[in-house]
Amino acid sequence: MFGIKKHIISDELLAPITGEIVNLNTVSDPVFAQGMMGDGFAIKPDLNDYELLAPVSGEITMMQGHAVGMVREDGLEFLLHIGIDTVSLKGAPFTSLVKRGKRIKAGSPIIEVDWQQIITNKLDPTVMALIPNSKTNLGLLTVTEQSVVKRQVIGQATVK
Repeated sequence: MFGIKKHIISDELLAPITGEIVNLNTVSDPVFAQGMMGDGFAIKPDLNDYELLAPVSGEITMMQGHAVGMVREDGLEFLLHIGIDTVSLKGAPFTSLVKRGKRIKAGSPIIEVDWQQIITNKLDPTVMALIPNSKTNLGLLTVTEQSVVKRQVIGQATVK
């Protein structure tokens, strides 16, 4: 089968930001902590790191200031939700670096965050990395609590 390229989808997850990975069930918002938005993990960000990266390769499906949605080629969905209750800031601390419909590679910059605006408003800066379709599509998610630097391989997400 010469001339045919087979797409290989990487199951690897990259750290979207430098910080400390914590268990999702420890975050202060019960919607995330109870997994209502899907399985995933959370990162307490290093507030000196202003740029969030794509944890996987895929297509941007949603850009909404505080949240970025993307889907991998195998259909596994990912959502980065930046901070808790940051929707109340109406997009002010966020600068999108990509547009909906754009295909991106894991480790590509997707959004910049002004953490100071979040802290000034007394909001929690924790970043949630979620898999919204985890109930139907996720086979296995392996991420451990640890200190990470962005672009570091932090685990895997396999599709059923």
